[in-house]
Amino acid sequence: MSDVTMEKIVSLSKRRGFVYQSSEIYGGLSGSWDYGPLGIELKKNIQNFWWREMTQLHDNIVGLDAAILMHPKTWHASGHVENFTDPMVDCKNCKSRFRADQIDLTAPCPVCGAKNSFTEPRKFNLMFTTHLGPVQDDSSLLYLRPETAQGIFVNFKNVVNSTRVKIPFGIAQVGKAFRNEITTKNFIFRTVEFEQMEMQFFVKPSEAGKWFEFWKEERIKYYQKLGIHPEHLRFHQHGPDELAHYAIDAFDIQFLFPMGWQELEGIHSRSDYDLRRHAEFSGEKMEYLDQETNERYIPFVIETSAGLTRSVLMALCDAYEEQNLGEGDVRTVLHLHPHLSPVKVAVMAVVKKDGLAEIAQELEKGLREEMTTQLEMTGNIGKNYRRQDEIGTPYCLTVDYQTKEDRTVTIRFRDSMRQERIPMAEAAQRIRAFMKDYTRGQ
Repeated sequence: MSDVTMEKIVSLSKRRGFVYQSSEIYGGLSGSWDYGPLGIELKKNIQNFWWREMTQLHDNIVGLDAAILMHPKTWHASGHVENFTDPMVDCKNCKSRFRADQIDLTAPCPVCGAKNSFTEPRKFNLMFTTHLGPVQDDSSLLYLRPETAQGIFVNFKNVVNSTRVKIPFGIAQVGKAFRNEITTKNFIFRTVEFEQMEMQFFVKPSEAGKWFEFWKEERIKYYQKLGIHPEHLRFHQHGPDELAHYAIDAFDIQFLFPMGWQELEGIHSRSDYDLRRHAEFSGEKMEYLDQETNERYIPFVIETSAGLTRSVLMALCDAYEEQNLGEGDVRTVLHLHPHLSPVKVAVMAVVKKDGLAEIAQELEKGLREEMTTQLEMTGNIGKNYRRQDEIGTPYCLTVDYQTKEDRTVTIRFRDSMRQERIPMAEAAQRIRAFMKDYTRGQ
């Protein structure tokens, strides 16, 4: 990670179209970012990889897409109205606001330098509010959801009654959440609008410990499947003072970002807190009838909650490298796993004349049915390679005069820069095989 700084990641992201500052032409909006042509591809690839891992590869996990706006009682039942707060202090001199747990209250204000200027800490709720309908009063008050989990809990009975799922089973969801963060920082790491990839796994209360350990190991293995360096990952257990109001036990999977070890995903043992609270506030029973034992109980929940937008930052940071090739030649390369790469293969011709451009176009059109492609028809081959290295394209195919003779092309591998000739007709098949067997450095 010695090459990686947040400044380099931000610069690359804007220069190559991964992430832009939201509303930049108006000076930007703090804590809000837009995902460009390459960024949206990377984000969707991560989401699709997660969805496959959590639903397609498990026969007891189903999907859901709950609404962002929910009945306001949802957030009273969940405890968010009462407990989803940060202790805040203001500087009386410059009016800057800080989280009380992240600043020395005896030190001068870090903005204006005033001494003894902080107010007493007070609670600040992190939920955004809005209103439904033309009249804005307490009866029309709604909240933008601060997490996606509650959409799963309120649909627990619907899923049980409309499918054949049996305990233990999970419900997975990917969706946006909103938190009125006072301090947004570190690019897309902490923002006011973000996306979560969550799975709530419902179990017998007596088996919660077993399944908690199971999902801890499953989730750390997931990141290794993504090609993330194992030494950049670790577990952090929450101490008694860190536990959320609903949690019995909790571990974070942390990643070594340029700013140090930070949370990437949480694995939480939530007990029956959520279902029990929703039963209390709604009047609906949230019991599960176990047909094998004929007993009724409210299931315990094991939660896995990962940040999709944080995962984008993780992928960029983990893949980034500046390679010294000698004689002052340095190339910037993103060693993204091919399943995550925004572009899987770039096709180019050594020259645009003598029919080579037409062959390159034919090849690229044939490949785009199966994978994301990019046609490079300007600049020299060396510069094209470097541009593709910088956006993480794992394979480049080059059409040259030999292609006209024997219908072979040169494939060039991003990580090793190795090249070989392959039949043009076998390009798609070969690339699929390379992607399946990929290891970094290939």
